Amino acid sequence: MAQLDTLDLIVLVALLIGSVLYFTKGTYWAVVKDPYAASYANANGAAKAGASRNFVEKMSETDKNCIIFYGSQTGTAEDYASRLAKEGSSRFGLKTMTADLEEYDFDVLDSLPEDCVAFFVMATYGEGEPTDNAVDFFEFIGGDDSSFSNGSSASETPLPNLKYVTFGLGNNTYEHYNAMVRKTDAALTKLGAQRVGDAGEGDDGAGTMEEDFLAWKEPMWTELTKAMRLEEREAVYEPVFEIREKPEMDASDDLVYLGEPNKNHLEGASKGPYNANNPYIAPIAESRELFNDRIRNCLHCEIDIGGSNLSYTTGDHAAIWPTNAGKEVDRFLEVLDLLDKRNMVISVRGIDATAKVPFPSPTTYDAVVRYHMEICAPVSRQFVATLAQFAPNEAIKKELTNIGGDKDQFQQVVTNRNLNIAQFLQIMGKGEQWRKIPFSLFIEGVHKLQPRYYSISSSSHVQKDKIGITAVVESVEREDAPHVVKGVTTNYLLALKQKQHGDPDPDPHGLKYEITGPRNKWDGVHVPVHIRHSNFKLPSNPATPVIMVGPGTGVAPFRGFVQERASMAKAGQQVGKTLLFFGCRNREEDFLYSIEWETYKEALGDSFELVTAFSREGPQKVYVQDRMRERAEEINKLLQQKAYFYVCGDAANMAREVNNILGQIMSSQRGLPESKGDDLVKAMRASNQYQEDVWS
Repeated sequence: MAQLDTLDLIVLVALLIGSVLYFTKGTYWAVVKDPYAASYANANGAAKAGASRNFVEKMSETDKNCIIFYGSQTGTAEDYASRLAKEGSSRFGLKTMTADLEEYDFDVLDSLPEDCVAFFVMATYGEGEPTDNAVDFFEFIGGDDSSFSNGSSASETPLPNLKYVTFGLGNNTYEHYNAMVRKTDAALTKLGAQRVGDAGEGDDGAGTMEEDFLAWKEPMWTELTKAMRLEEREAVYEPVFEIREKPEMDASDDLVYLGEPNKNHLEGASKGPYNANNPYIAPIAESRELFNDRIRNCLHCEIDIGGSNLSYTTGDHAAIWPTNAGKEVDRFLEVLDLLDKRNMVISVRGIDATAKVPFPSPTTYDAVVRYHMEICAPVSRQFVATLAQFAPNEAIKKELTNIGGDKDQFQQVVTNRNLNIAQFLQIMGKGEQWRKIPFSLFIEGVHKLQPRYYSISSSSHVQKDKIGITAVVESVEREDAPHVVKGVTTNYLLALKQKQHGDPDPDPHGLKYEITGPRNKWDGVHVPVHIRHSNFKLPSNPATPVIMVGPGTGVAPFRGFVQERASMAKAGQQVGKTLLFFGCRNREEDFLYSIEWETYKEALGDSFELVTAFSREGPQKVYVQDRMRERAEEINKLLQQKAYFYVCGDAANMAREVNNILGQIMSSQRGLPESKGDDLVKAMRASNQYQEDVWS
């Protein structure tokens, strides 16, 4: 018999140990599963690993007959989808579910049963583009070579049995207003599907999004009732989420989320990839005041992303994750009589299997209100009508019902006074607290607190590990409003700047921000961030001329552009004409980066020129649009040399006027009809020679 050598013995022992471990797994050495891991996944809106991408199967398994898809960039379309799902269920008995477009495949659209309906709530992003989560969906339904589960191709009108409803979120200050809902509607119609009701369109640019939605949905429900033989019933509140108080737990327990966005952050082991679901807690390396004004503030912040694996290219956007001001958190909790319970631990779960909790739990009332709810956002008229049933008494109930049902009265009482939800309830309650409102209703009816996006004002070519942002600290006053509206994120940044400059207890405007974050994890002047990539880019050839128009903080990305070109010039590269139009009120008060432009001029020489417009210095107001007219001949010559044209700033007025003036310049300088000038601008846009980074 052969003897076992040492290697044989080692192998046998390893096999024996492995066998013991395998057959005793879960008995002696099981790892305790985190009971709240599912909350983390749901909070991020992520499909579970291995989950089916077949929404028809999902609907069948969960007994649904109405699915409401959303294409959302900032959460607003998702909010409208949730509202439609809620109303469809409570008023018409539909068995509804909401669905993120990127979580499902759409080759099964042809197998959706005839007694079901699909909604598509579509936001338009940028220059008529789909939102990030709608890209694959739109490519599929618009593709000529798409094929469906029953074997039909796109050319065979494969969706004759599909009933669908559409609503779009757009902004009329952009050229491609509501392009995505229009394209979605056209594509589905081409595939043979049957739209129920009109294709709705909301206009954020005109400030009528909410009223556009309310005006559209009532006739839509009427048509859907006929198409699906539904019966309307009295809408009674049915909670989507179950809230359980857990007095046996303490807010300091390691398992309790106090504002941490996910499990890794809770455990103090944050790791990438960092994105819209998982921020990087970045140190602010530098912050400074840009205005010389006793009343107004404008901040420049340098945010350090070194070591995070985050990267940006010049022209991208930085997303800042804010927290709500303590002053407004206290007001909200007080009006609901929850101040004494602010640190009570609660668990939140979806009652329906398809309901996603928008934040991780267990958590506390304070953490939900401070880190996860847009409590300072404008109030929805539909939400006011829903709250009426929970009023402290019959008189207040009647008053709320009237306000919620009357567009003009709502405008006068709520919108014109810039009230947020807690301010509104405080005024309407006349000293009474609103104890009857289920907390779940606020989770359902108040938007999730969203990151705010800022054009990056630095060059990745010059400083790849630091992103610059430029932000005016917002403060909006109205004569008939009882409160001054303070920008949630910009005042948060102001508090961080004050701390960085030595204030041990920064408290801008008495807002009381909790700037050290949950469990003081963000101490040392940190801010949660991620990067959103943009198509707003310099031409690849640095010798190509560029014309930039950026009044106020619209100059932010152009600081990055000029910084980059100055660096290239220093390195000996040929840089084309770089013409920047900048405007502000007064050169002594709000001339942003005035000294820096001189430094860049030294590097770029005659290739860089800054044209300024100071609106409050002379007897007549002068704007960048006026300076463009004065430089019409040069602008036209540069455009004939294939110069790229950029605009950043206010979409509603400035950007639209710049667009029109550019068309007028080209038509007048080239001896063409004005309509031809407009066509030339459209052609520039189509070829990406005209780029915008604008907001309303």
